[in-house]
Amino acid sequence: MFQKLLIANRGEIARRIGTVARRMGVKTVAVYSDADATLPFVKEADEAVRIGPAPAKDSYLSIPAILEAAKKTGAQAVHPGYGFLSENGEFAQACADAGLVFVGPPPEAMARMKDKSQARKLVSAAGVPVVPGSDGVLPDVQSALEAAERIGYPVLCKAASGGGGIGMAAANSPAELEKVFRQCTDRAKAAFGREGVYLERYFPAPRHIEVQILGDTHGHLIHGLERECSIQRRHQKVVEEAPSVLFANGKNAALSEQLFTAAVTAAKTFGYANAGTVEFLYSDGQVYFIEMNARLQVEHPVTELTTGLDLIGWQLRIAAGEKLTVKQEDVKRKGAALEFRIYAEDPVKYFPSPGPLKVFQPPTGEGVRLDSGYAEGDVVTPNYDPMIAKLIISGATRDEAIARAVKALEDFRIEGIKTNIPLHLRILKAPAFSAGELDTHFLDHHAKP
Repeated sequence: MFQKLLIANRGEIARRIGTVARRMGVKTVAVYSDADATLPFVKEADEAVRIGPAPAKDSYLSIPAILEAAKKTGAQAVHPGYGFLSENGEFAQACADAGLVFVGPPPEAMARMKDKSQARKLVSAAGVPVVPGSDGVLPDVQSALEAAERIGYPVLCKAASGGGGIGMAAANSPAELEKVFRQCTDRAKAAFGREGVYLERYFPAPRHIEVQILGDTHGHLIHGLERECSIQRRHQKVVEEAPSVLFANGKNAALSEQLFTAAVTAAKTFGYANAGTVEFLYSDGQVYFIEMNARLQVEHPVTELTTGLDLIGWQLRIAAGEKLTVKQEDVKRKGAALEFRIYAEDPVKYFPSPGPLKVFQPPTGEGVRLDSGYAEGDVVTPNYDPMIAKLIISGATRDEAIARAVKALEDFRIEGIKTNIPLHLRILKAPAFSAGELDTHFLDHHAKP
């Protein structure tokens, strides 16, 4: 195991990685922008290095600044967390070139996954079911219109290098597609530096199911069962849970086996190692591959709480060259877990709500876990994603987890800014949620203010 780890991220995930690393006897180095100098993840680290001003492009996205911080502190490894540079193959390669261990998949695997349209081709050739779509990136509007005719409307236009719902929009007609194609192309270029987009069939009310993957560099790869992330807003996840209601208590066993086989096959096709996630859509009794994420997911805690896997701990061990000792038959689920992303935002208009946390008093009690990037008195700035914490609730059953979640959210006191806690309570109290009747348009029908 390496002795010193630089964490190339901020907020709750930087704090969580630091806690796990120090528990394993690994010294930690935090990097921070001017906006984050006083946050808990900086204070708790063994060392901390300023890497630039508030804008992410000048700090958390600056590869030279991060590499210099590693060199300065003698760090031997770098954990990218999620977001920022976590899926940047150039960063992974730059770490390797600098003699640093990158805590993530090999750069070659990241390259195979980077272009999502090409990733579809690779896994399809390996027998993994994919959402019907265009054959690669589309060079112009005319090509998109021709592809849409073959696929059938409605279609979803997606950035080939995208993520987080950016550069993604649906079109119901040729006229809409012309408009959407240009919008997605522009957004893709602005966000990812590349214009390429492709099309997929748009399912009106699918469920979003994903499978946790864990593999070492010695050829041993397993899945960590599934999570459901169907409750989304603008293609971004809001509430996640494990297990999916579709597969709880042994339901749809044949389909779940197909899902897990497809996930492992996809990961092996990419030559994957470390922790990753294979994402699928479920519609009309079928599962379809949509992409693989080359990083830890925001929602990984629901898997940890229901399987007992220490995902960050295994990330570090695998990166250090250790063998994954967990066998597939060892991965068993116990209970249920729900995760709620607590955002600094207006719960009705969904506008960001930066400002000081005059009061920040998280709930406590059985089955309550909080991964927070802030403490009382800290200031939430408008420079980054507005997520301030993740509230993760577990229980022996889904119903017990829901009941505990309602109480925890009602007990969560935050003053000084607006938060989306009222939205989470609307979701939990909707009869359709208790019934497990979920899809990606749940918020449009069941949790309006």
